[in-house]
Parts: sequence; structure tokens; C-alpha cells
Amino acid sequence: MIRGQRRSDAPGMAVTRLMALAPLDGAALDALDQAMEDARAVRVRRDIITEGREIVQAQLLLSGWAARVRLLPDGRRQFLSFLLPGDLIGACDHPHALAVSTVVAMSDVLVCPLPQAAAGSPLHVAYAISRAMDEGHLLAQITRLGRLNAQERISDLLLELHERLTLNGSATGNGFDLPLTQETLADALGLTSVHVNRMLQQARREGDLQWRVGHVKLTDPAGLARKIGHLPVRVTAQ
Repeated sequence: MIRGQRRSDAPGMAVTRLMALAPLDGAALDALDQAMEDARAVRVRRDIITEGREIVQAQLLLSGWAARVRLLPDGRRQFLSFLLPGDLIGACDHPHALAVSTVVAMSDVLVCPLPQAAAGSPLHVAYAISRAMDEGHLLAQITRLGRLNAQERISDLLLELHERLTLNGSATGNGFDLPLTQETLADALGLTSVHVNRMLQQARREGDLQWRVGHVKLTDPAGLARKIGHLPVRVTAQ
């Protein structure tokens, strides 16, 4: 983003997501608007924060995809979770916090400083719900890796991504852009890329999804969720 751009010219997905979590007032929108003036671009495969280093400033992901990743000494990697527009990066309550994982850009991204929010303010509530959802998605990833079979893992992750992208307004019906390779999915799901390809082919044959490079369409998300026992992350009472 070019310094001086206003919210109407900027990617609106982050604001859409935060407003879906909590009703934002004019002060919150103005704070986000001001923060977006200091947005910066991070190129694909570049670190946004690095494991073990101090988090100098919490950030808001405005556009593009990022991921939390752990790298092992022998070069193996585990993607812990994916970060989508509207997600918080490095939001900690304690001073001098260290990053517990690296956050890497999976595509070209825009990030901006996360505006300060007074306790109890609409923006503070949105942040609290966002972090609770983040914890829910991390717990879902543990369950996914620990108890689901390969086909269920892929379907469960795609359903989660569809739900999250619907929340920020970037999903179109049952379809969404997916800037991830099968190798990346393999490193997120504890599988080989060959196995991921085989499971995607099976899902196509069974009519669960349509896949082309960079885009996925789930034929019947609700039916697929029933089929594998998927439940969306919920962190507030209805």
C-alpha cells in the first residue's frame, strides 16, 4: 500500500473480518485507517517474524496469505497454521515477547501495525475473539494430525479455510483461491506430496471438490462436514 491511502482504497478483507467478530465503532475504524497508512509489503517466502526473536510490534495481515512454521535442523518443516487477511500476527500481552514460531509470507502480503485498543473497547473485543479463534484453529490442527486419516485431514483443512475466508469476505460461494502447493499442504498435514495428490484425486472422483491450480470449489461444504465430522471453530455463545 502507498502511504496515504485511505481505507476505501485498501484491501477491506481485514476490516470485514474484524467487524464480523465484533461491531466496530467509528474510533476503531479510524484507528485501523490510520494504521493502514503505515502498511508495508512483504514478498513471498520472506519472514514476517522469526522464531526466537523479540516481537517488536504486533501486526495485522491486510492481504495475502502467511503461515506459522517450525523448521527442523535437517530441513524438514511443519506448517502449524495459515494466516489469512484479518488475522493478528505477534499479538502478545506481555512485554519483550519472543516469537514462538516463524511467520512466513506464502504469497506477497501487506501488513500494518496493529492499532492499540483500550480494554473493553470494540477493537479490544475483536482482538480477543480473534486470538480465541486462533487457539481453536491450532487445537483443530493438533486433532487433525493426531486422529484423522489422510482424506479427512485434507477435507477438514479445506473446510476450515473456506469458513475463515467466508468470514473475511474473500470466498465466493463454495469456492476460494488457494495459493498453496500440494507440497505445502503435505507439510501442513503430515503427509507426502504424492499422498496429497492421490487423496485430492480421490476427492475429485467422489465429487467432494473441484481443484485447479490456485482455486478450490467445495461441491457441498455442509455435506462434506457431515461426512468427516467437521465442526467449525466457535468461541462465543450464540
